[in-house]
Amino acid sequence: MLTPKVPIAQEGYPFICYSGFCTLLLCILGFLLPTIVMFIVTTFILAFFRDPERFVCPDEDAVVCPADGKIISIEEVEDNQFTNQKVQKVCIFMNVFNVHVNRLPTSGTVERIIYHPGKFYSADSDKAGLENEYFATVLNLPGDKKIAVVQIAGLIARRIVCWLEPCDIVIKGRRLGIIRFGSRVDLYLPLDTELSVTTGQKVRGGETVLGRLK
Repeated sequence: MLTPKVPIAQEGYPFICYSGFCTLLLCILGFLLPTIVMFIVTTFILAFFRDPERFVCPDEDAVVCPADGKIISIEEVEDNQFTNQKVQKVCIFMNVFNVHVNRLPTSGTVERIIYHPGKFYSADSDKAGLENEYFATVLNLPGDKKIAVVQIAGLIARRIVCWLEPCDIVIKGRRLGIIRFGSRVDLYLPLDTELSVTTGQKVRGGETVLGRLK
């Protein structure tokens, strides 16, 4: 018998408990307006760290979106940082109202995890992808293919969590990590990937099919 999963990311518990405690304390002390404000803050934090289940496309060649949000750019680039090949780069911006738990776009084996300490420019700016703090997960796929999923910190986000380790064998749709309070995820796909999304499109992590591998 399966145990139901609490739909809140574990990293959110300290924030939720602290905010909830402050709300309760203010209520006990009889401060009505501050209590209302803290209740709103607590509700927002609870919503931010929500972690809903998703229905992942079973097609082996389908690439699912790694994050909730909006696609802000799709371009062909020469990737000399992660996959060392020319790729299709898809950038997904997450605002503070999106689910911030990130998911794996494909099944494969984790080749390496790269952490880069950096700055905190706005996540939807051009500088963010080059200079901001990030965690990059490089996956080896069947057929000698590689992809990279890059979690990038934003202006408000100051904490990236990656739950994977090198050599992990992973399954598409599995949770890979979380970024706290506004951020971005870049996906580096093989050049021959058939994309089925466009710039400006809203997407859901683990469910929206970005394209198919050839």
